[in-house]
Amino acid sequence: MKVISIKDMVRKDVPIYYRKLFTGIAVIDLNEKQTDFRIDFAIEYKPTGHKEIAVNFLDHIDYPIVPVARELKQYIFDLDYVGGLPD
Repeated sequence: MKVISIKDMVRKDVPIYYRKLFTGIAVIDLNEKQTDFRIDFAIEYKPTGHKEIAVNFLDHIDYPIVPVARELKQYIFDLDYVGGLPD
């Protein structure tokens, strides 16, 4: 299982400055087959400087959710670190 990309990412307008909400389509390689899933995810910046990432799946996934969510969170964290998320 590997996250290939997140396409059609759009940032939602939220009046809370320490929280960013996004929607997109995750392209994930599950058992050597690429599958698209619609997702919502949020990045919340804590007062301690840490980032908390939450992922919500809008489509049914025929695969255990925990490893997929963990890989997606790491992918989103890496994207945010290099500035790859939309403003």
